[in-house]
Amino acid sequence: MRGLRFYLPYATFVFIVLITIYTTTDVFPEVLASWPAAVAMVFGSFIGGASAEGGGAIAFPVFTLLFKIAPSSARNFSFAIQSVGMVSASLMILGRGIPIEKRAVFYPAIGAVFGLLLGTFGVVPHLDPTTTKLFFVSLWMSFGIGLWRANRNASRIVKKGLPPILTQRDIFNLIGIGLLGGIVSAIFGNGICMVTFCLLTLWYGIDERIATPTSVVLMSVVTVCGFFLHAVVIQDFGPIEYHTWLAAAPVVVFFSPLGAFTISYWKRLSIARLLYVIIAVQLIGALYVLGFTIQNLMFCSAVILIGTFLMTKIDRSGIQQELAP
Repeated sequence: MRGLRFYLPYATFVFIVLITIYTTTDVFPEVLASWPAAVAMVFGSFIGGASAEGGGAIAFPVFTLLFKIAPSSARNFSFAIQSVGMVSASLMILGRGIPIEKRAVFYPAIGAVFGLLLGTFGVVPHLDPTTTKLFFVSLWMSFGIGLWRANRNASRIVKKGLPPILTQRDIFNLIGIGLLGGIVSAIFGNGICMVTFCLLTLWYGIDERIATPTSVVLMSVVTVCGFFLHAVVIQDFGPIEYHTWLAAAPVVVFFSPLGAFTISYWKRLSIARLLYVIIAVQLIGALYVLGFTIQNLMFCSAVILIGTFLMTKIDRSGIQQELAP
């Protein structure tokens, strides 16, 4: 029970809030009609707690591609539902003492705040829905390829954390990746977890079993900021997001921490393989729904090639192996 000391009070609070809303307002018919969201987030929230993908990485493509919900609404829902799910998973991680790299939460979070603002007001208004959907799945595919390349050698050297003393370059890298992740998250409601995960595993050679819970905790911080930005500051949190959030919240408050609990017993390469499968399914599913047109294929190919090239530039696994004693 000691491992649940942070999670249980939060879960209790969430259920009290939800029950109060269900019983004191007239939203219940709309909540029941939103049951597909709850079903989708059974899998999405488990993956969000168990991997560097984040629950929004499942919610965004499912809602935009299958449910035909606008990307802006899917993004807002991702922020809202992760504010329950990813926070629950993070409290489970912290309560059970699962190792994380705290500095890889602190510094990227600083950059992410500015990235959220820059992405929300400077990037999102210039994107069209189809491009946004394809860019999402293609960007994730490039991350997957980068991680696969690093793991081709089973004897890849892995570390338990960042260097004991961070240089100015290290701090710049962490804040910079947070800035980039904040921009990506502003578009999709998710993303800083994956880009930070790639920096930690490819550039610093950190074990996936450390990088994964670290990225979950980081995403929980950023998603609360994103939820606040849209629900309180911009106030573009609409009824679709609200009703689907009410339907899915009871699910994610349980399955996200379950994912975080389960992943602590997995082997490092098993976590990586799970990511490969999810990423590939997302890309194929998006192209199937949006069409295997020449234009779509060329756009996806360009994003994947550029992203993979960038992944090779930050992949130092080979160098680390050469320098290892």
